[in-house]
Amino acid sequence: MTKKVLLLATGGTIASRYDADHDDVRAVGHADDLTRWVRSHTQGIDVEANDIMTVNSYQMTLADLFRMACAIRQAVDREDVAGVVVTHGTDTMEESVFMADLLVDTEKPIVFTGAQRSADDPHADGPANLLDAIRVASTPAARGHGALVAFGQEIHAARWVSKTHTSALRAFQSPGKGPLGIVDGERVVLHYPLDRHAKMACEAIEPRVDLLRLYVGADARFIDCAVATGARALVLEAFGRGNATAAVLEGIQRAVARDIPVIVTSRCPQGLVEPVYGGSGGAALARAGALFAPGISGIKARILLSALLGRSPSPETLRTGLLSFLEQAFNMRSPSE
Repeated sequence: MTKKVLLLATGGTIASRYDADHDDVRAVGHADDLTRWVRSHTQGIDVEANDIMTVNSYQMTLADLFRMACAIRQAVDREDVAGVVVTHGTDTMEESVFMADLLVDTEKPIVFTGAQRSADDPHADGPANLLDAIRVASTPAARGHGALVAFGQEIHAARWVSKTHTSALRAFQSPGKGPLGIVDGERVVLHYPLDRHAKMACEAIEPRVDLLRLYVGADARFIDCAVATGARALVLEAFGRGNATAAVLEGIQRAVARDIPVIVTSRCPQGLVEPVYGGSGGAALARAGALFAPGISGIKARILLSALLGRSPSPETLRTGLLSFLEQAFNMRSPSE
């Protein structure tokens, strides 16, 4: 029986070619361009192709990510569609796949892929990645795993995946976890199941969630500026286990006093945040009212907060939603409780 996979194209390097007029590489290709080669290698799979947008992913906004998630939601609602593939630029793929994982409630596979080399490169990696993604999206074994990234013959879960190399063909890793599975020729192998988390039924997102990364000697200027210019929440990529400078602690206290939620993650790619250190360390941040988000990166915490605030502007609703997500998706409770 033929299975239908719906391809949603958004641009990215996989759809890019060299532009001699501008002497640069730009996203110009469309969904049908991507599928011409793979259709001859996907026997038993009917690939339907549609364009959502044609941009390089570094140009995307949160509104674009939300629009993409809505298009995916409409696609999986079709009874004739077995799975969805999204072609996407690699620069912000981990953010888009995470938003789709949060907002689209389905058992059907949602698989993001892209390329590190443009479509006109003699060693382009896009066709092989796309073929792998289509195979993952069409396999029953991938059902119930949420949104995924298929890239460089590996399969990664949305909640953990991160782009870790600017140019290598195997650009994505899941730090501390490893790949969820592999694509070996025509075989799709998933190593373990994922705990499911509740999906968010929101009809809007909040774009003004600001992400701040700490550095040696950091003061509170960026915190104060973010609050003064309308930030609705702040995500702090703090030192180590979740520590900050004395000046940043004071800035957090001012933000919390104005009912601006502050979420603490770490600059480190692995490990958990925990409010254990004194002075201006994590224990003081927690006492000031900051919420700790163990197991999630700063950029994904920002996506999570934008969805939570889009559903409700209430700080208490945000806190409850954050804690619920952490417990369901990462099997852990925030030490801020």
